[in-house]
Formats: sequence, C-alpha cells, structure tokens
Amino acid sequence: MSLSILDSGLGFGCEEARAGFAEYLDGRLTGREMQSIATHLDECGHCARAFEAERGMLGVLGSLGPVSGPAKEPDDMVLRLRVAISRERARRQRSRFVAWHLTWRNTVGPFLLQLSAGFASAVLLLGTVAVLVGMFARPEHASAQDEPLGMATAPRLLYHSNASPDTEQIGTTTGPVVVEAYVDGSGRVYDYRIVTGPTDAQTQSQVENLLLFSVFEPARSYGQPVRGLAVLSFSGVSVHG
Repeated sequence: MSLSILDSGLGFGCEEARAGFAEYLDGRLTGREMQSIATHLDECGHCARAFEAERGMLGVLGSLGPVSGPAKEPDDMVLRLRVAISRERARRQRSRFVAWHLTWRNTVGPFLLQLSAGFASAVLLLGTVAVLVGMFARPEHASAQDEPLGMATAPRLLYHSNASPDTEQIGTTTGPVVVEAYVDGSGRVYDYRIVTGPTDAQTQSQVENLLLFSVFEPARSYGQPVRGLAVLSFSGVSVHG
C-alpha cells in the first residue's frame, strides 16, 4: 500500500484506510502510518467494523493450521480439463457462426437477393429482345446447300397472275435487272431488293407490280414450307428465277 497521502499530511478517507488493513495487521507500516489508521478507526465506526471483520477472518484462517500433506489432484483431472476446453471452443465457434449468420441475413443476404433478381430480370429482358428480333428480322437464305440434299429447297417461281403490261419494259434499256425476292411460307413475296440494275422509281414500281402478282413454290425444310430467298433476273418479258 502506498501512503503518500499520509506522509504529505493531507489526511485520508475510508477507502485509503481499508486498503491498508492488511499491512496494518502485519505491521508493515511506518509508525506514523499505523497511528493514522488507528486514529481513523477510532473516529469511523464503519471502518472499525470492517477492520474487526477482516481481523476475525484472518484469525479463523490462521487457526486451521498448515496443510497435512500435498493435495493430490483427481486422477481424471486432465480429462476433465480437456473436456472443458473442448466445450468452450465449441461454444465460441457456435457463437461466431450465429453472429456470422445474423450478419449474413441482415446485410449480405438481402443485397445478394436484390442483385440476383436484377440479373434475372436483365437475362429475361435480353432473351425477350432476342426472340422479338428473331421473329421480325429477315429470314436466313434457304438453299439446298444449307442442309443435306433433299432436306431443304429454295423458293421457285411458278407463274405471274394479272401482271401489268408495263412490266415488259423492265431491263430492256440498260440490261437485266437482278432482284432478291423474299418469299413467305405461302409462296407470296413480302419484300425485295434490287441487286443489279437501275433503282429509279419507275423500275421499282414495275418490279413491285410484277412481284405482287407472282406465285412461288415456297422454300421447304424437312418437307415443311418456310421463308426463303429467290433470285430473279428481269430481261424484257423474260423472267429467270
């Protein structure tokens, strides 16, 4: 115990006095310190009762005498310690797992759920766009070379019905006009493109009038009618498909 407060002459309170009871009973204090504690015990009834209780406890302990022999630990002490240590480790690991699980549910889990939902929505949107583009885009060219022979055929021109007479002027002045005609599954042209030849308004009108009344054998894939591409060459009144 440090009694620097006593040495400085400033006095002390109950806490300092009770902290010095053990040294006071053992006689390990200076004479001035012993006198200061004795004076405080005369003046403070609470500290005096606490001092008497501590002195009585030390007396009882002293009456027990020395231990007759060295205490022997139980035979299974090591095993008990190992079991206790294992249980404590398991409890701590379980506590860490519970804390991690709560953190996951409260923070990371909802974030990942929102992220996965957003990703799924994006995939669904892209898939829908791809399907729509595939439905409305121009069909791929169907020809006998795309698949094994006999499994796919290209559209074939059958005849013209009610074509206007001015179609006979297509390709008579500047050479033949080569046209790509897009034919649907029923054998009708739904779009076209002039590959070679004039592309003025008159020529386009003549080509459109002729294609409008043209009937084709549709392209086939494995025996089923499908969309396909037919290449036509206009040279006067002759049409080569």
